[in-house]
Amino acid sequence: MNLKDKVVIITGAGSGIGRETAKLFGKHGASVIVSDINSTAAQKVAEEILLDDGKAIAQKTDVTDFKEVEELVSGTLEKHNKIDVMVNNAGIGGKNQAKTADHTLDDWHNVIAVNQTGVFYCMKLVLGVMANQGHGTIVNVASLAGLKPSGNNLSYAASKFAVVGMTKSAALEYGRRNIRINAVCPGFTESALLDQLLAVSPEMGDKLKRFIPMGRFGKADEVAEAICWLASDNSKFITGQTLTLDGGNSLM
Repeated sequence: MNLKDKVVIITGAGSGIGRETAKLFGKHGASVIVSDINSTAAQKVAEEILLDDGKAIAQKTDVTDFKEVEELVSGTLEKHNKIDVMVNNAGIGGKNQAKTADHTLDDWHNVIAVNQTGVFYCMKLVLGVMANQGHGTIVNVASLAGLKPSGNNLSYAASKFAVVGMTKSAALEYGRRNIRINAVCPGFTESALLDQLLAVSPEMGDKLKRFIPMGRFGKADEVAEAICWLASDNSKFITGQTLTLDGGNSLM
């Protein structure tokens, strides 16, 4: 994958899929803006990239705050004069697993704010930049929960279905502007979100694996490989697509 000298912003890059994606872009020679609401985590990832002879800076960003997203984009332009790739990875799950009638208002508002509105803010601002410069690639991190029903998880499912819809709609709008927009849809992946689920019900791990033909959970670095591929010229005729990484879970 030729990603050398690409300028890449990654949200939620302080841990999990975002962290592995940032490090992989760094290994491929990209200049990585490691963005996360947790500034300490973002700085640690940036330092890891630098220690591996990569190029990276950290920037604290709350994607639910439009002004902070504006600062992320303007700061990147001020330093690099372009944005080649935007990876919208920041995401959260609800704190409670409950049926729709019992879904808490806090979970609804918080999850939608990060997973859906945050992606919209980033796309809105970055697409303007990419349209002006005449090129760009966006990869949105959706979920298998954005492709098929997910019980007791309404806000998360709603937000991820929205990300898939935004991906396809924007790809249709900007295809003629040399801008590609795709999404990855991971299934159950070793991450903080999965840890949160298993902390509530430890026996759930074995139950979930029975619905995965490959018999295991995905790994963050496997999703990172897919993100980098979609961001590279190796996939230059692909736009508006969802790439599912679920070990065959969606076949069940």
